[in-house]
Amino acid sequence: MPSIRPVSDLRTRSPEIARLCRESGEPVFLTRRGQGELVVMSLAAYERDRARLELYRLLDEVEEDVRRGDRGVSIATARRRLAK
Repeated sequence: MPSIRPVSDLRTRSPEIARLCRESGEPVFLTRRGQGELVVMSLAAYERDRARLELYRLLDEVEEDVRRGDRGVSIATARRRLAK
């Protein structure tokens, strides 16, 4: 369940928000006048999300290659290349 706090908590309760981000691994959503304003997350969660986005980007590239007819290489060819 997402944690939603007023943006003023960032100033008055930043250690608590940081702890919540680290322990839950989830972002904390900050609002101003009932509207979304900011999202705060731990560095570990940010890096995890960036790595996931990079993986999705690479998978998109592979899928595009397959759509264009690229069939890749055999396992034997891959092993030879890795051995070099």
